[in-house]
Amino acid sequence: MHTIFEAIIIGIVEGLTEFLPVSSTGHMILTESLLHIDTENDPVMNTFNFVIQLGAILAVVLIYWKRILSLFGLVKRKSESKTGKKLNLFHILIGIVPAGIVGVLFNDIVDEKLFNTTTVLVGLVLGGVLLIIAEKKKEQPTTMVLDDLTYRQAFAIGLWQLISIWPGFSRSGSTIAGGMLSGVSRAASADFTFIMAIPIMFGASGVYFLKNYDALSSDDLAFFIVGFLVAFVVALLAVVTFIKLVQKMKLTYFAYYRFAIAIIFALYMFLK
Repeated sequence: MHTIFEAIIIGIVEGLTEFLPVSSTGHMILTESLLHIDTENDPVMNTFNFVIQLGAILAVVLIYWKRILSLFGLVKRKSESKTGKKLNLFHILIGIVPAGIVGVLFNDIVDEKLFNTTTVLVGLVLGGVLLIIAEKKKEQPTTMVLDDLTYRQAFAIGLWQLISIWPGFSRSGSTIAGGMLSGVSRAASADFTFIMAIPIMFGASGVYFLKNYDALSSDDLAFFIVGFLVAFVVALLAVVTFIKLVQKMKLTYFAYYRFAIAIIFALYMFLK
């Protein structure tokens, strides 16, 4: 049975890393390894990792609430585009479909083969290389604000998101990098990434909950609630600063951090 202490620690890690291109899932898996939690053979923890991400995602909902409601026509919002164009639900739909289809089809393989510390370390390094490539080879942005995002660019970002199915690559890292390589500004790529994460994470959490429902019990309720609330509070405190940081800071700095974490943890695994 998992403890409240574990829920608090993992919740803090999730809240701090969800909005940075460093892989929150990868950081949680590494943290669980340090806590001697066998994530690979623990359906409760696998479900927990996705459910608490909803806590962090709620922070995004609070930040982007007006834009989200405008997608459904529930509030009027002035377009940031000089042409008067606006982001709409179809942008979101074509952005999430690729990862949604692949995630459903290969969910079992991902759980069985990829949710371990070794694959996370590989993902951190390769994801860092992608961030450097995106920063060095980025196209001159043709889309500066989110409302100017084209359907083609939204779909391209959705395809880049497929890489994040590998733990350690980072959903925000792959999509922000992919957006920059597709001619979208860093700020607009980050905005689209965070908004697109909302349906993705709700869907993933639902899949894992239904898949592992039989393995869950009422004894796990407090563990889930505490982790969810901690992730939400920490993310809420960090979200404004981190979103601005991701929108402005060069991706290479995040890449160097990823390399450092991978090296430190690899040495830890070798020496322990």
